[in-house]
Amino acid sequence: MGALRFYLSIFFLCIIGFVFSQEETIPWNADRKLQWSDFKGSYFKTEWAAATTATGISYAFTANEQNGQQFLGIEVKCVFFPQKSWYRPEICDSIILSHERLHFDIAELHARKFRKRLAEFRFTDNVKEEVRDIYKQILKELLIFQNKYDRETDFSKDLQRQLLWNRSIAEELVVEP
Repeated sequence: MGALRFYLSIFFLCIIGFVFSQEETIPWNADRKLQWSDFKGSYFKTEWAAATTATGISYAFTANEQNGQQFLGIEVKCVFFPQKSWYRPEICDSIILSHERLHFDIAELHARKFRKRLAEFRFTDNVKEEVRDIYKQILKELLIFQNKYDRETDFSKDLQRQLLWNRSIAEELVVEP
């Protein structure tokens, strides 16, 4: 089980750090909750998990000039990858969907933490490397947090813990704009 968890963690980290391309994504939005119809990926019949939610956090630099001064902006996004996300309809229910939605919400919370750290950081002339370092740290924290969530809820099987996590993350999304 330890090796499996390790490989799942590596896979998840790769998905999180995935460089965004032209593939279909769904940006995180408080007014749009994921539905099973959003999970379009395929799963292997030997897969033990009920579902997988593939999310990503990306950033992009923007630069513009006003009155002869250069301004650098950094846009941070949290998205869901439908083609990399899947579920097994024969065993999934609304509780598991709630669990998977929370993985996306947790990724959004970490995107917000990333934005906050960027806003508070005093950059030097080495902006790209400093941003990349902050990004890597956020991804590590996200992976640890996601694993803790799965462990504490037993992948949604512990309903009481799942409900506690649902409430806690919902509150944090309201508090942490």
